[in-house]
Amino acid sequence: MSHIRGRFHEAANKLAIEYTASIPFDWRLYRHDITGSIAHAKMLAKQGIISDKEAEIITKGLASIGEEIEQGKFEFKPELEDIHMTIEARLLEKVGEVGGKLHTARSRNDQVALDLRLFAKEAISGTLVKLREFQQALISLAEANKDIIIPGYTHLQPAQPVLLAHHLLAYFEMFQRDVGRFSDCLKRTDVMPLGSGALAGVTYNIDRELLARELGFNQISQNSLDAVSDRDFVLEYEAAASLCMMHLSRLAEETILWSSAEFNFIELDEAYATASSIMPQKKNPDVAELARGKTGRVYGELMALLTTMKALPLSYNRDMQEDKEGFFDTVDTLLSTLEVFAGMVKTLRVKAENTGRAVEQGYILATDLADYLVKKGEPFRTAHDIVARLVSYAMEKDKPFSELSLAEYRDFSPLFEEDVYSITVESSIAARNIIGGTAPKQVERALATAQKIIGDIKGGK
Repeated sequence: MSHIRGRFHEAANKLAIEYTASIPFDWRLYRHDITGSIAHAKMLAKQGIISDKEAEIITKGLASIGEEIEQGKFEFKPELEDIHMTIEARLLEKVGEVGGKLHTARSRNDQVALDLRLFAKEAISGTLVKLREFQQALISLAEANKDIIIPGYTHLQPAQPVLLAHHLLAYFEMFQRDVGRFSDCLKRTDVMPLGSGALAGVTYNIDRELLARELGFNQISQNSLDAVSDRDFVLEYEAAASLCMMHLSRLAEETILWSSAEFNFIELDEAYATASSIMPQKKNPDVAELARGKTGRVYGELMALLTTMKALPLSYNRDMQEDKEGFFDTVDTLLSTLEVFAGMVKTLRVKAENTGRAVEQGYILATDLADYLVKKGEPFRTAHDIVARLVSYAMEKDKPFSELSLAEYRDFSPLFEEDVYSITVESSIAARNIIGGTAPKQVERALATAQKIIGDIKGGK
């Protein structure tokens, strides 16, 4: 549908031009396209395929086109179809026929594959930076509140007391796995496809190793058919992004719950909340809610591309143009969510007085009472049954464990002694002094490890 008509004699239908044009979104690849084209021109000159002078004219023309785009002076025309043809057409206008030599030993198929990989590498690097910044925000919040105890939940019911820092470091672990996935994705993205041509390679004596060095790739594609039709790296990014957004959405859900009047564990900074248009008392956690909602959109973009790719024969098919809008949106959504969440976490206030009251409710020390009996010789299943009946009794009497008399305890088991009153939320937490546990010593160790991970990254280790 572009200005290259070839064997066609009739002009393209206007609606068809608009329908097939990708320039409204793939203009974002202009820097990557120009970078790839400059490297290609230099390689052609080194190999004697074009002259050094021709390469100089072409590279200067490409650089000036980049400046025009950055300065907002460039006109994008739908009839030129995509960013590749748009830049080439402008190059021909600026430097004349010599510009037509740029496309020697190259197809749009390997050109777009190159541009997309350059964009993806940049996106992955940016994602890793934002992930580290967000992890640092989690660590800082944990450090500032490392003595605060909260109820730990299963089934959203109070289960056992934990340190808030331990809870926050659970998210650090989630995002550390995300770091691993994106880092792994980068290895398979870092493959240079240029030189694959349309599908079968090219007939010119090109230097692919030079291209890889110029463009910063560590690997070179080994099969031309696969190189032009591979979008696994986009799918991998979108899959990793979906998992990362799921983790953010889980944190968003807890932020929403914890900032509600029913929990009232935290208060969000006004910069990350909104007011109601009708109810003046409201402070809505809109940032967290939107992140929860945007997660579904990222999932959809992954499923859309999986569906597009699932039945495509080798090699390139125009269906693959549909890889970009969802990919760009996924990158934008994830990066903005990580950035805004880092700010939200840095500025939220923990209401220690309310978390302290919460851990005294819900018979949260029941498991510790069962463990107490086990240590005195009772089989765990029997101890579990004893404490379950004790809880029912305490609920009927509307008494916390601390207000039960020793005689009441001993009605359920003669193993209960005066030392049962030494069981507190603090002792419960301190008792879990194993690797991965919530004991203060273990949490201090985990915080130090997390800080070292972040510090090593900043230091380039």
